[in-house]
Amino acid sequence: MRLITCLCFLMLAFSSCQKKPQPIDENKQILRLNIHTEPPTLDTRKATDTSSIGIISMCFEGLMKRTKGGKVEPAIAHRVEISKDRTKYTFHLRPAKWWDGKPVTAYDFEHTWKTILSPTFPSGFANDLYIIKNANEVKSKILPPSALGVKALDAKTLEVKLDYAAPYFLDLVASHSFLPTPSHITSVYPKWAGKSGPHFVGNGPFKLTKWKHYNCIRLVKNEFYWDRDAVRLNEIDLSIIEDATTELNMFESGELDWAGYPLSTLPTDALQALAATDRLNTYPLAGTYYYIFNTQKAPFNNVNFRKAFSLAINRTSIIANITQSKQAPATGLIPPTIWAIEPHFKDNDVEEARRLFALGLKEMGYTYETLPTITLIYNSSESHHKIAQAIQEQWFRAFGLRVKLANKEWKVFLDELSHKQFQVARMGGVAGFKDPMTFFDLYKYPESSNNFSGWSNPRFTELLELAERMPDPTRREILLREAETILINEMPIAPIYYYRGTYIKKNYVRGVGLTEFSDANFKFAFLKK
Repeated sequence: MRLITCLCFLMLAFSSCQKKPQPIDENKQILRLNIHTEPPTLDTRKATDTSSIGIISMCFEGLMKRTKGGKVEPAIAHRVEISKDRTKYTFHLRPAKWWDGKPVTAYDFEHTWKTILSPTFPSGFANDLYIIKNANEVKSKILPPSALGVKALDAKTLEVKLDYAAPYFLDLVASHSFLPTPSHITSVYPKWAGKSGPHFVGNGPFKLTKWKHYNCIRLVKNEFYWDRDAVRLNEIDLSIIEDATTELNMFESGELDWAGYPLSTLPTDALQALAATDRLNTYPLAGTYYYIFNTQKAPFNNVNFRKAFSLAINRTSIIANITQSKQAPATGLIPPTIWAIEPHFKDNDVEEARRLFALGLKEMGYTYETLPTITLIYNSSESHHKIAQAIQEQWFRAFGLRVKLANKEWKVFLDELSHKQFQVARMGGVAGFKDPMTFFDLYKYPESSNNFSGWSNPRFTELLELAERMPDPTRREILLREAETILINEMPIAPIYYYRGTYIKKNYVRGVGLTEFSDANFKFAFLKK
């Protein structure tokens, strides 16, 4: 029944959403892509996943933007004034409009950021804004919203005060966490981002004209975009197909122009053949694939048990036999695109893992017979499933313990993580900006909405706070490396490998800007034989 249900869904998707293969028409300039899962939300203030952010980045534009190579340049802000102590930034906005013709103003940015930092607003990346003066205190109800260091001086001037000088602030402003929302819409229609229509309004190079949930999304060139003459694509059609093999078949049959990263993944079984024919493109990402342990529930409230499960993983084997994209085994959290790797443990250290496993059982008072059943959850993906199966077998060989596997639909998966209804879970993260703090901030506070592990350590938090205010880059790195050592020694996560993006594309697709931060800039994309 499951196979029939799946096939019926795919047939429905093809008949209602897909266009028949046809020769490329340079005059039409229609790019056909696939996104691997239904976006949970297109509200810039709430999105935390790559599917949502991928669409959001096409529909919205912030004060700054990140270009190919990671360089940060002005976007909606055409000029920035920075105080001598680098704690005050004044952004001067260029003339720009929302899709409905209303002007984009400094008040939109102020309203959006203050909403994110409202104590009752559910924003997954509110901690990214904690660098703003008094932001953490406002979110925690210690100070009123009026104390926040954000103020629109007029419609075209935004003043931002920071708690401390941060060398990465403009890079951070270029991330999706700082995007604006149309305050004239969001203040009236709280569910404005749930579907296409007159209430979903953005300010980016493309606008949403169709969103058939779990089926397809259509974007067209935004005639109100301030730099519309630079946009050459007239339309971007996105299928929503989870199955990677189906996506690859659509690409091979001429129904898609691009397959794989950053909007989806390629089937692992096909990677070797694609590489052999020189069609596979790979590039390093500032990201890490890892497993999370729920440190608030037995048995992973025991540090030795967590370390045992992490050390027993054979990362090199997973890369060689499953991911096959030249990834590097992760023996720390921070990827090599951000700083030079200093290994924190030995990969596949089964002997030490068995010792720690036995010690953990003794400390918790368990035996093999009384140990609770352990379940590993992961979201729907061929590669996640294969990696989970491999690690399940590695843990069985190391400990004689059979861990259960549970595949979850994306929204269900996120919900179980946020409510800590799991023991071990698949996760991965790509940096929002080029600094270790983008990873460490997740674990700085136990109450952080994205700290799914529930782990905390006072010394770890102290080191981050010292590093935040350390002007000397060398001493700052020493503090941050000590913080990573504490994190890995207590192992709330099990790093597995450092990400690489893999994709294939038609030769006529040009001008797409890819960065190590999983950004895909289609503003300058075009089709030309």
